[in-house]
Amino acid sequence: MKKKTLAVFVALALLTGALLVGCGQGQTTAQGTTIGIIGAMDEEVATLKEAAKITKTTTIAQMEFCEGKLGDNRVVIVQCGMGKVNAGICAHTLIKDFGCTKIVNTGVAGSLDNKLDIGDIVVSVDAVQHDFDVEPIGFRKGEIPYTGLYAFPADEGLRAVAIEAAGKAAPDIHAYEGRVCSGDQFVATEEQKRAITSNFGGMCCEMEGAAIAQACYLNNTPFVVIRAISDKSDGSQSMEYETFKAAAAANCAKIVEYMVGRL
Repeated sequence: MKKKTLAVFVALALLTGALLVGCGQGQTTAQGTTIGIIGAMDEEVATLKEAAKITKTTTIAQMEFCEGKLGDNRVVIVQCGMGKVNAGICAHTLIKDFGCTKIVNTGVAGSLDNKLDIGDIVVSVDAVQHDFDVEPIGFRKGEIPYTGLYAFPADEGLRAVAIEAAGKAAPDIHAYEGRVCSGDQFVATEEQKRAITSNFGGMCCEMEGAAIAQACYLNNTPFVVIRAISDKSDGSQSMEYETFKAAAAANCAKIVEYMVGRL
């Protein structure tokens, strides 16, 4: 009887060990690098999807999340649509539904700094919501109430790789680090730009980056925002949009593909 009991005990111990090893292996796979790439332009997303050899597409919240690989890294590529609500939902979905461990957001922005030329790249130091304002109840412009948070800092490692990628993959353009200012409005006038810079500083303005930044902060996930500049801050130069978009999409796709290979 004792021998049978001992045999059962040994069998259970071996089975438990095997299960623990199996669970450990599954956990290691789940925690590997998965990079969420949020693109703004059709051309840019199409280029990245082609390079990634997409194996699976899932539609959530009317967004298509496309899974594939760039180099050795698993990626999930998605075009989120305009505005902070879309962007926040998109970033949260990438993290929670697809297990993304890093988020890269690319697209177009308007210049807030006249040293920037059309086509230049801005890599986020941090991101703020320039249209978030609850000053009447005692908070500064842009501050998220009861959190003490005003700006969401980008990951230093991702920033460094993004600057390197811009220099290597798109050497004909300049890349700068600076604050990205986001709001649910298309900023088109010098008056709007002056209001943003007087309150927040900032190097460029767009409509999604700070929402992605906040979603990543809440989920403890590193992020970086990369923006191609569409104009001069003083309105002195412009480019036909379709021409600009084609060049910007190509540069952003090259930068992101290089980045992923370095992560």
